[in-house]
Amino acid sequence: MLFERTHIGGILRRLHEDHGICLGTSSWRYPGWCGLLYDEDRYLWGTHFSKQRFSDHCLEEYGTTFCSVCVDATYYALPRKRFLEGIAAQVPEDFVFSFKVPDEITIRTFPQVGAFGARAGKGNDFFLSAELLETGFLSRLVPMKAQVGALIFEFSHFHPGEYEHGRDFVADLDAFFAKAPKGWRYAVEIRNANWLHPDYFAMLASHGVAHVYNQWTRMPTILEQMERHPPGADPFTVARFLLTPGRSHEWSREQFEPFHQLREIDPEAREAMRLLIETGKSDGPERPAYLYVGNELEGNALHTIADVLEQTEKA
Repeated sequence: MLFERTHIGGILRRLHEDHGICLGTSSWRYPGWCGLLYDEDRYLWGTHFSKQRFSDHCLEEYGTTFCSVCVDATYYALPRKRFLEGIAAQVPEDFVFSFKVPDEITIRTFPQVGAFGARAGKGNDFFLSAELLETGFLSRLVPMKAQVGALIFEFSHFHPGEYEHGRDFVADLDAFFAKAPKGWRYAVEIRNANWLHPDYFAMLASHGVAHVYNQWTRMPTILEQMERHPPGADPFTVARFLLTPGRSHEWSREQFEPFHQLREIDPEAREAMRLLIETGKSDGPERPAYLYVGNELEGNALHTIADVLEQTEKA
């Protein structure tokens, strides 16, 4: 299916309003989407494309087609009030934001990379800090809480020096969610494949927390994860279609940028997405679903979504 904004937008709105399915993309600031989702003329400064104008205002145009987006930016820093007010002001009142929880809370040992400065290689005193979650993050989301979907705790792959056994991580996570403020939709995304254990899923269920089905480099496919943890087992569904297993983020960006066209197809990811949409239709709005697609999966998230919607419409 071609990405025809009006037609796709109509399907997405029906899924949202009738079934509680929020289907969107991971972030939204991609100039390569001009001509598909965005009108390049809106962002001209004189005769030149203004990257700043595009970055500041393209969410408004995104929101005329999509009903939801995953905000990746909050993973890298605690969000400022001005940023949150700015994005909320650009979209309709029923638009849904899912946010990645800041890595200040999900990193146990800061990686040996320059971005972390003097903290590189050191332990994180705020790892799984319920206090920081409440005061540094949730308190800033309260004014827009009606528009908040899932809050995603993305945990990078843990090495044996950080956790010798998955059960130790599960125990720490259990203690954390026992103290975390209630009334939010929390979801956990792990990157250690061998930790997809019944005890992990049982712990999440005891706190009303969802597992994030994640299509990623070193994880089983989402279809395989759905076999271990069937859709409907959680109070709501969260899935992120990021990378074909075996492919790195760096490789995919290098091959697929500027993300203006499909470069390859991931049939298993598409089938998983279709099944999650069909499950969401059966469950109804009382069990919402938050499904997000990244450009690095196939080269262009817009076309991926359009093709899967075509499959579901024909079914």
